[in-house]
Amino acid sequence: MVMQAKGRPPKTPVLPSEAPRVPDHKAGAIQIAAVHKSFPQLDAPDITVLANINLEFKPGEFIALIGPSGCGKSTLLRLIAGLTVPDQGRLFLDTDEIHGPGYERGLVFQDPTLFPWKTIYENIAFGLRARGVYQKEKTTIPEFFKLVGLEGFEKSYPHHLSGGMAQRAALARALVNRPKVLLLDEPLGALDAFTRMNMQDEILKIWEHRGMTTVMVTHDVDEAIYMADRIVVMSTRPAKIEQVIQVSIGRPRQRGAPDFLDLRAKILQLLHFAGTKQELQYYL
Repeated sequence: MVMQAKGRPPKTPVLPSEAPRVPDHKAGAIQIAAVHKSFPQLDAPDITVLANINLEFKPGEFIALIGPSGCGKSTLLRLIAGLTVPDQGRLFLDTDEIHGPGYERGLVFQDPTLFPWKTIYENIAFGLRARGVYQKEKTTIPEFFKLVGLEGFEKSYPHHLSGGMAQRAALARALVNRPKVLLLDEPLGALDAFTRMNMQDEILKIWEHRGMTTVMVTHDVDEAIYMADRIVVMSTRPAKIEQVIQVSIGRPRQRGAPDFLDLRAKILQLLHFAGTKQELQYYL
């Protein structure tokens, strides 16, 4: 059960038309070249998770990674984040090879992972302090409270917030460093259906406003179609790229529209959930 926030409700995040894009912001291009990744087991053969992954993400694209549970989607995201390294192959942000974590790649997990002993302001400011630029850039922090609709909650603590609000704070903490790439690892998976759909719209508004390249792992086919420019469908482990699908549906998208349902049926068939449109159920 999602805990209700104490105090007044959060404001609606800023719409793209209400606030211009930040002029110094630049989206990044991601290149993944012949990447393999395995994990060792005790007294057993290594588990190969990713096999010869080759992908390119253009600056400013919204990419969804989808595939069977355990196929390696989150592992691929962690490789882009620099939290783990490939056994073979290389990853690049623009022309720079990725060798470890960097503030130009913001990462948001399914669990907001906020520091419970810090206020929401201090949680969001954490990245600036870690980089040693807090004094120089602290005047920008209110911009990010406004962007995610959390004005008035600066002095609140994480336990005062609902699940959706906590995830907004986690987004602001990732965005305050003005990353070229935003990485989302099932950020809405723990939310109820209503909050989840609301957060989908809020993330899209932030993406449209900020313009950063966004890569999101999800198990939800509808979510992938609703949000992404392109959908990367991955196979079972060891994961290969089954297909990369361009979502040629205008925005805002309607979940019940015929072109939406046609694409959903196609993706579910790729994921081996065969059936007609009429028989398919909402898939989480």
